[in-house]
Amino acid sequence: MRRRKGLPIHGWINLDKPVGPTSTQAIGRVRRITGAARVGHAGTLDPLASGVLPIALGEATKTVPYIQDARKIYRFTVRWGEATSTDDREGEVIASSASRPTGADIDTIIPRFTGSISQAPPAFSAIKVAGERAYDLARAGTPADLAERLIDIHRLTLVSQDDADHSVFEVETGKGAYVRSLARDMGIVLGTLGHVSALRRLAVGQFRVEKAFPLDFDAHPSDIAGLTEHVLPIETVLDDIPALALTADEAQRLRCGQTVGLFTHHHRDWLAELIAEGRDGGIILALWQGKAIAMVRIDSAEAQPVRVFNYEP
Repeated sequence: MRRRKGLPIHGWINLDKPVGPTSTQAIGRVRRITGAARVGHAGTLDPLASGVLPIALGEATKTVPYIQDARKIYRFTVRWGEATSTDDREGEVIASSASRPTGADIDTIIPRFTGSISQAPPAFSAIKVAGERAYDLARAGTPADLAERLIDIHRLTLVSQDDADHSVFEVETGKGAYVRSLARDMGIVLGTLGHVSALRRLAVGQFRVEKAFPLDFDAHPSDIAGLTEHVLPIETVLDDIPALALTADEAQRLRCGQTVGLFTHHHRDWLAELIAEGRDGGIILALWQGKAIAMVRIDSAEAQPVRVFNYEP
């Protein structure tokens, strides 16, 4: 089998992406600085947006699905009175309104945008339509008619009114929610228009912006020291998954793709607790000396490997 070029670095980097670069450019930057053989990310950020961009290195890329469904928190500014082609400040203004909402007006409509709501994604989004990205169709002048879908808004707060034209919000969302669509739709309900003029992601699951590494995209990669010191363990994104502690022999069996029988007194107590909590039948994190070895599924008192991490913990 052909070996990947690069260093065997495994774990997560909580990156603070600045405004300007794309998420793909951020990945390339991290790869050049760390020399990691494999790099991925969880949760795309538009060039306009800054803030938390979780970067997975090496075997941690296998855990990306476990963070993609995590809640996200954003601080964003809505520019009232203008609709743009992209629903943010990067697009061209396509309509305008003289109406401006007051803080009291906004407070009255916030409940309509909290909870489980229907939302149509922006025309300029990465959603695939018949095999093509929606933003490619929009740029070609044939924007797709994207169907509404249910998304979850767990919290929406008006933070401040900077002036008549701008309002600052904080929102906590579930998977698939678009802040740009939220700004657009709030403007319509308020009898005006609106688009996102500033956006900063404050959190993705347990990744928080106050602990994120601020990466300088203007500096030469060789001048950026300390990034590899900020690599977090693979199991960082798996802290809410039940964990099974293994012996060295059991860990080696899983690494070889073999099942592990859970018949010891320790294992029986662990299984009984798992069943009592109603968490049996799902994915379990197998650990050896506190390090992630594999994702397993429990069946008939056996741990069956679902995804094995190929690295030396």
